[in-house]
Amino acid sequence: MARPSWDEYFIGLVREVAKRATCDRGLSGCLIVRDKRIICTGYVGSPAGMAHCDEAGHLMKRVVDDAGAESQHCVRTIHAEQNAICQAARHGTALDGATLYCTMEPCRTCAMLIISTGISRVVAERRYHAAQDSRAMFQAAGVELSVLHDEVATYDKQ
Repeated sequence: MARPSWDEYFIGLVREVAKRATCDRGLSGCLIVRDKRIICTGYVGSPAGMAHCDEAGHLMKRVVDDAGAESQHCVRTIHAEQNAICQAARHGTALDGATLYCTMEPCRTCAMLIISTGISRVVAERRYHAAQDSRAMFQAAGVELSVLHDEVATYDKQ
């Protein structure tokens, strides 16, 4: 058996973290690493003390983009990347120069948080269908983005 690269190893751990997700739509996980050491983890879930989807059901909102395309989003939870960044903040851990590993490319809001915290590299397992803005922002900010599998992640009611 071939030994996995560091990126493969950490993405494997992201899959395990994602199993803690409380919203079954995305089942996303995140790991933030510096110098090959895990700093914090996050998964899709509600803010601390609030009801989770697996307890109270989804809180779906219809979103219409500029082209008129409609999609459904569960707004009860925060993204895995947001949860990981919040965990670091809560424990006073700086993220400058760290690498963020995630299930799929971050959304626009997560990309802005990633850039603002000083994370220098993002490794995603798969593509996200709406990541065009994120890619452009990462490039402009000098954040390296690597996607291990060049296929779009899919999930229920996407």
